[in-house]
Formats: sequence, structure tokens, C-alpha cells
Amino acid sequence: MFDDLEILNLSQSVARHAALRQNVIAQNVANADTPGYRTRDVKPFSEIYAESSAVTGGSMRQTRPGHLGRANEVSVRAAEATTQDVAPDGNSVSTEDEMLKSIEVRRQYDLSLTVYKTSLGILRASIGKG
Repeated sequence: MFDDLEILNLSQSVARHAALRQNVIAQNVANADTPGYRTRDVKPFSEIYAESSAVTGGSMRQTRPGHLGRANEVSVRAAEATTQDVAPDGNSVSTEDEMLKSIEVRRQYDLSLTVYKTSLGILRASIGKG
């Protein structure tokens, strides 16, 4: 019943994206001393959302199973970052930058969970269970 609510799906997608990005950041930090390692990052969620909206036609939404086909999920992959300073050993990881990215990701994740919990609270209140 609640699987079709856009706000819940969107907040879940943001949380998944944040978890994936945190994983990539952790890999960067783990390889901070690896010669030749290049920093990687994940495409911002706003770009992924815009691409998926373009695939679905923007305003068209599936209201019931069988009406419209599900949009193809846009795959999220880590890509090599290109605007980094490179150390003499070829490593481009900056632990300070990775720490700042990690903080940003944590805030994004916390926000998505807050939106999800608040939305569920509103739903429960509207049906008299909250």
C-alpha cells in the first residue's frame, strides 16, 4: 500500500545513494597511501534523479500496477574524479576532502531518514494510528 508513495521511494533512494557514496569514500580513505590510486566519487543524486525523470517522461507516474511500465533504474557507479591534485607517487586522495564529503553524505543520509520517519508519522496520524 505504501510502496507507491513517491516521498517514501525518494527518501529510500537518497538513503541508498548516500550509503553507496559513503562506501566509495571509505575505499578512497583506505587507499590513501596506495601509489597510483585515483580518487573516485559517485554522481550527485540530483543528476541521477534528473536522468530517471527524463527516462520516465518527467510528469508521468505509475498509479496502479500494469498502467505504465516501471522506469529503468539508473545505475549508480563510482567514477574517477578528475579535478584532484596528484601526489608524486600518483595518488590523488586528499583525506581532508574525503572527510568533508563523508560529513556531507552523513547529513544527506540523516535528512532522508528524517523525511521517511516524518512521512510515516503523518500517514499513521491520518489513519488514526499515531
